[in-house]
This record gives sequence, C-alpha cells and structure tokens, in this order.
Amino acid sequence: MEQRTLLALMVFSSLIVLAETNDQKHAVEIYSLHVDCKVTSRFAHTVITSRIVNRANESQEATFEVELPKTAFITNFSMSIDGEVYPGIIKEKTAAQNEYDSAVSQGQSAGLVKITDRKLEQFHVSVSIAAASKVTFQLTYEELLKRQLGKYELLIKVRPKQLVKHFQIDVHIFEPQGIHFLETDSTFMTNELTEALTKVQNETKAHILFKPTLDQQKKNSELDETLLNGDFVVRYDVKREATAGDIQIVNGYFVHYFAPQEMPVFPKNVIFVIDRSGSMTGRKIEQTRDALLKILQDLRQEDHFSFITFNNKVVEWKSSLLPATEENVASAAALVQTLTARGGTDISGALLAAVGVLEKAEGLPEQSISMIILLTDGQPTSGERNVEVIQENVQKAINGKYALFCLGFGFDVSYKFLEKMALSNGGIARRIYENADAALQLQGFYQEVATPILMQIEMQYPENSIEGLTKNNFKLFFEGSEIIVSGKISNELDFLPVEIKAQSHMSNFTLKEEANVKEKEQVFQNQKYIFGNFIERLWAYLNIQQLLEEAISAQEEDQKALEAQALDLSLRYSFLTPLTSMVVTKPQQQEELANKPTEADNEKPSSLPARASFKIFRSRMPSEDDSGALRVKSGSPAGRWRSELQAGSNRKMFSVSRFRDAVRAQPIANEHPQLLLQLPRQNERICLNIDKRAQTSVHLLSDPEQGLTVMGKLGDGINHFVQFDINYVNPPVQIHVYTHAILVSHNNKNNWLSWTKSTSSTIQGLKVSVEKERSITASLPNTVTVKIALVSFPDDFLGLYFLNTDRFSDKVTGVLGQFYSKVQFDSNSNNDQRAVERLLRVSGSEHKVSRSYKKDYRLESASEPVSCWSIDLTP
Repeated sequence: MEQRTLLALMVFSSLIVLAETNDQKHAVEIYSLHVDCKVTSRFAHTVITSRIVNRANESQEATFEVELPKTAFITNFSMSIDGEVYPGIIKEKTAAQNEYDSAVSQGQSAGLVKITDRKLEQFHVSVSIAAASKVTFQLTYEELLKRQLGKYELLIKVRPKQLVKHFQIDVHIFEPQGIHFLETDSTFMTNELTEALTKVQNETKAHILFKPTLDQQKKNSELDETLLNGDFVVRYDVKREATAGDIQIVNGYFVHYFAPQEMPVFPKNVIFVIDRSGSMTGRKIEQTRDALLKILQDLRQEDHFSFITFNNKVVEWKSSLLPATEENVASAAALVQTLTARGGTDISGALLAAVGVLEKAEGLPEQSISMIILLTDGQPTSGERNVEVIQENVQKAINGKYALFCLGFGFDVSYKFLEKMALSNGGIARRIYENADAALQLQGFYQEVATPILMQIEMQYPENSIEGLTKNNFKLFFEGSEIIVSGKISNELDFLPVEIKAQSHMSNFTLKEEANVKEKEQVFQNQKYIFGNFIERLWAYLNIQQLLEEAISAQEEDQKALEAQALDLSLRYSFLTPLTSMVVTKPQQQEELANKPTEADNEKPSSLPARASFKIFRSRMPSEDDSGALRVKSGSPAGRWRSELQAGSNRKMFSVSRFRDAVRAQPIANEHPQLLLQLPRQNERICLNIDKRAQTSVHLLSDPEQGLTVMGKLGDGINHFVQFDINYVNPPVQIHVYTHAILVSHNNKNNWLSWTKSTSSTIQGLKVSVEKERSITASLPNTVTVKIALVSFPDDFLGLYFLNTDRFSDKVTGVLGQFYSKVQFDSNSNNDQRAVERLLRVSGSEHKVSRSYKKDYRLESASEPVSCWSIDLTP
C-alpha cells in the first residue's frame, strides 16, 4: 500500500501544497544523475538520465524534475520501471487533448511543463514505485545555440535537491571552424567543486567534465545538504575569417553561418518610449531609471535620441531628436531621475507620437538606422484601447521605415499584443522579469541592439538546386550576433555557390563563396560527437521556429498555413512545440499530457485553472480558531480557491474536513524562528525569540578570544531580523548584512556586494562568500564560521547561525552567545522525546521551554518542520 505522510496542506495563490516527511525524502534516493550534452556546430543535443531507488519497505512517489532552456524542444522522454519501458509519444496537440479529456474527467492531472524564469521552463513528472524498486527517467532535448554579444551560451540547470552518489555532467563540443575561446561558469562553484571540473580542448573540439564526489557536493559536514543548486554555464565562440561565412553539409542538408566582424557601426536614431503609469510605481520605476541612466552612457556620439514618457498623457521630452553630446546626455539623465509613476496607460498615443518625431526629424545622418524602444508593464487603459486597432495604426504609421522593439515589464502586460506589434515592424519583443536584476535585463537588451552594422541583408543560393530554404532576408544585423540559413540540396552539386548582398555604413557590397560539397561532407565523417543527421534536425528546428514567429504577425488564413507547415515538421522530427503534445504513459494505463508553453502563455493567472498542477509551494497555513473550525475568509486567496474548485465538473474537489484532519495529524510549521541554534554537544535545537518591544538593536554575541562580535536589528513591522553587523578584531573587518545588499568595510574602504550573484573574496585570511539569493558566509581559520540566510517569504528577513561552534570560548556572551557556554537542561526535567515542556538553565537563570515545530531557515527547502525548544527572551 502506498504511504504518503501529510505534514501540511497549505492554500496560497490558488496552489495546493504537499510536503513530505524527512523519512520519505531520504527513502527515495537519486543514486545516479548524468547530463550528457553534445554540441555540434551550435546545435546541442542533451540527454538527462536519472536513476532512482526506493529504499523504503512500502511504495513511494519518485519525481523527475528538469529545468531546460525555453528555446529547446523536447524530443524524447521515457520511464523504465522494473524492466518495463513507458515512453512519451509526440502527437498533434488538439488530437492529444481530445484523447486526454476523458482521462482528466477521471481525475488524472496535466501540466507537466511550465515556465520558471526568463530563460528556463520546467518538466515535472512523478510516478509511484514499489518498495526496493528502481526507476530510470530519461529526457532528451535539442536547441540551436544563439550567438549574443559575441558568444554562444549553453545553460544547464543543476538542482538534484539531494546528494547523488554518481553525478556527472559531460559537455562535448565540435566546431569545424575552430574554437576561439571557451569558458565555464557556475553560480554554485566552490574551491572544492572546482577540483571536480576538468576541461580538455584542442583546435576544434572540447570536452568539459564535472564529476563531484559525495564529499565535494556537501555544503558542510554538519548539514546533509547539497551545494549543487544553480546554473552550470558553458560559453564559447568560434574562429572566423573575413569571408562570406561558413557552410557545413551533412547528408544533403546544409547550414550557412554568417557573422561579419570589425565593421563600422551605423549611427542610431532612437526614441525611448517609457511607461510611467501608476502600475510602474515603486521598484519598477526605480529599476527603469537605473537602466536608462546606464543606457544613456552607452550612446555613441554619432547617435541621436529622445524620450517620450506616458501615462494617460503623452509627454515629449524634446520636439526633435538630439545628438548624443555630453551636454544632451546629462540633460536627459536629469529627466530620467525625475520619473515618477501615476495615471493610466496610453500606449497608442505614445507610439504614434514617437513615429511623428521620427517623421519630422531633420539633420539626421544620411546613413543611419531609426528605432523605437517601448517599455510598458500593462494593458492600454487610456486613449485607444483596442489592441488590434493599435497594432494596425502603428504598423501603418511606421510603414516599414523604422524598427519597433517592445519590452513587457512583468506579467500584467499582454505579451501576445507586444510580440505581434514588434514582429510586424521589424523588431522583437522581450519580457523583463520582475527580479532584482531587472535593470540589468534592460541594459542587456539595449546592448544587443546598440550596434547595427548591416542592413538589408540578402543571402542568395541557386534556386533550382535548393529546397526548403529557411529565412534568407534580414532587415538588420547587430554586431555580436549571427545569421543562420539552412536548406536541402535537391540536385547533385559539386559546388554550392552563395552570394550575400548587404548595405554597410560605408557602402553596398556583395560577397561570394563556393563550398565544395564532398569536402564539406568529409569534415563530419566518423566524428564521435555527431548525433544522427544533425544538420537535417537543425534545419527542421530552425524552420519551425521561424514559421511560428512568422505566424504571430500573419493574417488568419496565412497563419493557419504557416502553423500547418510547422506542425508537419514537429511531428516528422518528434519535437515538442507549441503545436504538439507529448502523451506520457504511466503504469496502470495512466496518462499525462506535456505541452510546451510560450511566453505569451506566461501571463499572471487570475484564478486556478481547471486542470491545476499540484506542486510543492511554501506558504502560511490558514488560521484555525479555538473551536477547531477552519477560518477561511471568502475574499482571501484560500476562499477564492475553494469556491473556484467547487465550480465546474472537471475541477479538482477537496474536502475541508479532510484538510483539517490531515493538518491535525502532524505538527505544523507555519513560521520561522527569529534565531535557531544547535546546542553544543547536545542533540537539541533552540528556537529563540526576542521581545522586539525591548529594543530593535540586539547584542547577540561577543567572544573576546575569537575576536568576534555580532549585533542584530529587528525590522519595523516584521518580527524578524533585517540586519546583522559582524565585527572582527583581526583582521579589522566589519560586515553589515541587509536584506537588499551587503557592505564589507576594511581600512576605511567600503565594498558593496549584491544578493543577485554569487561571489567570494578574502581579506587577510577572512573569506567572505555570497551564495546567490541564498546566504553569506564569513570564515576565518580556527574561528567559528558565521552564516546568514536570506529568506524571502513572506517578507524578506535574515536568519543567523554558526558552524564549528565547538571553537567558541568559555567567555562567549550575548543574548545568543550565552547558549554556547552556560546552558543545560534541568536534571529533573522530563527528557522524554515526546515531552512538550522542560526546564532550561541559561547563565544562572531558569526558563521553561516548550516544544514547537518551526521552519529551518538554514535549509534550502524549508517545507519540512524541525522540532525545537522554544524560548522567549527580553534583552
């Protein structure tokens, strides 16, 4: 019989939460995880194999969860349980959905793929496996690496959530043009993990191996947690000669790469159209100001620019474009710093005003490129509100003369609206995610379009000898990017001629090249890195991407024809695309459906969908009154969730009484303690809470022999610490840790560190390490290690703890420090593990402590509660 011990079932934002006990967590063990990636001429083929064993004496649920790049197409998935293989089958989406509707009505769930951030989407599937049984999950996906800012980037998300005995990442790269440079990067790498990374490289090939041992994976010896949580990135570029690019041929299919270098940059005429409506208030407008100030500094002297800001009113900064002189840039910076947010959103009026400024502009460089960059976070609520009318009016006004780039800030925008408008006018759309690095996202986008070096590029091939040619005309080419054209050679050719016509800043030019077909095919013979007909699959991948993009801005009839072509290729080459579904079969004839989401699907949900995914999600419990009745306000997210679940025959039904019974069956951990510590030489935890009414700044710990002092500050309106000050005597270093940043001071020099990236530095033996959006560690040889966790739910706060606490001296003092020298449980106190109260002696004082269950901020996942003795102190 399958056992699933329920700790807590929490309702928040229309999500249902299931948490497992520690026993369950360790019973299902990932004993092998292998990521095998082969990159051949930019086309990446990745296979992830996870082997799991159930070490419990009863059935358990095994979960396979992979984050893969949004630009990738899943091509294969299978589960192997006790010798039986359960494959995933790619089908046409509508047909698969119709087949699946009956399964949904019988209570099976869907939603195996979802977008998780701006680069990644998640594939998630679970299956029940018998005691002592094993399951092997295998997922394959393919992607064409895109060159941006002079490099290709291969991103592998690493998050096994437990230590893995056999963990390995293999990346093989083969680039016939030659590898110009190659680098690896990681958000979780430590000195110990670096020893597990090897890189072998020659002129055209590279092999990167990352194979950490169990000890190397551990965060530290005291906590059985893995370091492997973050991004593993490989970046490289290829060598290029001043020719018409590089042509590669395999089995009658060719791919042509073209990326000219060291060419003069076109002057730009750019108008920034910035939303300052009420929804942009707060962090969004601050990040927009920060990004625009940096972008202004990146303007070239030969560029011309202007600003239009809008809410329900459209305001032109200047009536014409100004040259990017030092004086004009400074004047614009002053405007940017005054930007505030209020009012409605007149997108139409702002864009038409921008076109008007470009239309009447005078004195612009003759050979220049004009573009409009729109940043908005919402729907049109003022002026013209019909999005189709706006799209039509803007396209008519631009009339192919200017490029329009649309940036959607957050999830309240209609991305589909922005994407269609951008693609209809020679630009692209991009979503800016509301993260701490939103300003960097804006700057990064501008850098991609800041240096146009070619326009009106036409790639010509012999018409009678080529079939299925992908897009071969391009309006603009930006420095650091790459043009890729692929097709099938239909006739017997000894030589494949190519002619490139384009316009540079200085002149029109033509490049000609001829590729020897037999010589080109010979390059890829007997190469171990090759996977099948990789150029044919690259051709299909590129075709599907371009057909889907073209369909976005096409008329309805043309749209259907384009989607039909893309669907045919998706099915023929087994790609999971927005037009197909993967039917995942499980034991007992269960089926689940995997659909590929698009960025336009990734809007803020207004309610729980009819077929909701059940995912782990940390949340607070709904409260319970003295009578035991569950209090759920009808207007709260939980109340809405309940009423929505009860509406519609296909929706998931849940009994509130079973909810209450399950919750009561186990201790509930619905909050973090202010401070959590492990008593030295005792297997007991203390959860310490300080009465904030006494003082907001608290002397937590001093140890004169360690030369260490720690102060803490409780937040206003939050019963947690929001600041810690760590002072070292030798070296004389002060570390001020805030929820928004970290300040390290030494010899009157200040160094600000950000939570948004991992970094490490050493000052006279004192090592300060930041783990991105997770924790900061300060360690000194032969000294206690100080760690502070950043916790972001429900409000940002900080959690302090120490490692190597046996190094504290007997002279350690402070509200927290006293527990490391002068503490013991009363000898007459009940030490039964089931006891709910005991007496604790601390520094000569006696305190009654009670057993409670709290979230452990030291752990990566705080879903499981920990038992601790709770004590309230007044400093």
